[in-house]
Amino acid sequence: MLLTRLLSNDFPRSRPLAIILVLLLLTLALTPFLIPGVKALNVAAKVLVFIVLVASFDLLLGYTGIVSFAHTMFFGIGAYGVAIASTRMGAGWTSLLVGIGGALVLSFVLAAAIGLFSLRVRAIFFSMITLAFAAAFQTLASQLSEVTGGEDGLTFKMPEVLSPGFRLSETPFLGVTLDGRLLCYYLLFFVTLVLFLAMLRIVNSPFGRVLQAIRENEFRAEAIGYRVVVYRTVSSVLSALFATLAGAMLSIWLRYNGPDTTLSFEIMLDVLLIVVIGGMGTVYGAAIGSGLFMVAQSYLQDLLKLANEALSGVPWLAALLSPDRWLLWMGLLFVLSVYYFPTGVVGRLRALRAASRSPSLPPSAPAGSRQPIEGDYVEN
Repeated sequence: MLLTRLLSNDFPRSRPLAIILVLLLLTLALTPFLIPGVKALNVAAKVLVFIVLVASFDLLLGYTGIVSFAHTMFFGIGAYGVAIASTRMGAGWTSLLVGIGGALVLSFVLAAAIGLFSLRVRAIFFSMITLAFAAAFQTLASQLSEVTGGEDGLTFKMPEVLSPGFRLSETPFLGVTLDGRLLCYYLLFFVTLVLFLAMLRIVNSPFGRVLQAIRENEFRAEAIGYRVVVYRTVSSVLSALFATLAGAMLSIWLRYNGPDTTLSFEIMLDVLLIVVIGGMGTVYGAAIGSGLFMVAQSYLQDLLKLANEALSGVPWLAALLSPDRWLLWMGLLFVLSVYYFPTGVVGRLRALRAASRSPSLPPSAPAGSRQPIEGDYVEN
């Protein structure tokens, strides 16, 4: 079946999870028509970008077991590639291709260098090395004002067809103006869909199975003949390239890029939170986690404002629900999500599904287990 091939035979394995994913897909596809307004479209575009960014990071953390803090560096390289090329060469498709191509080459070289020289060290030491790389790149981007625009960043123009002033038709369709902004959004939508399916294919390929084997026990994987450093380096490079494309997508949407936009350590923390919320080691978790996190981050202040006005007669409660305290409630929501969903939303839903089917399993099989399939890594 076509669906089986598209999903690389990796189905949600949970009816509620499948429903959530279908609803998320339809919501993102129809956001311009379902929820009119600039803010809703911006939130949906950020969800699309973060789906790619978080899934690429999960390829490192969830599937290979590598903790890297340099992921936003590649995210920024992609954004700066588009920004610098568009600033120097002018608005046009050639500028986009040159910018994205140059960013991918630079990310490939840096990721390979970091992988070959740093992946031989263990856990926390590798994480510190990647953090140093990320900090150095952010400082470099802030100081090279002639190239990167410094702290002010770069503002540039897109090809005319992607510009807000472009009109595909003067007659609105379903109440929505068919302009360049809408075309740009759907460009991001289809690119996200293609990249998401590509990462799903990677993690379900024999290469992805080896990565999971390395994550579980790299010494045993090396003992049976796999070159762990090579596989981990390739994983780092692939992850960096996908993150670079995510950065290019954000830059195309915003038509601006600066150090705080793509290189901030806060973005790295957001990515970590989304991975935990969605579920590590699940590409689907990146989609669900990004949707939940971005919507909560964008609309929590609005909800708190409404609650604050409704409870104005109770001063202490109104003060507690002040929009200025949105970070407090965001943190509380995160703590609750980790407490009730320790394996993420995807892991929890799949575990519930496995528990409901446990009576049909052999007595010796633990709940949620399955028979190994061809290509799985099996310990002897």
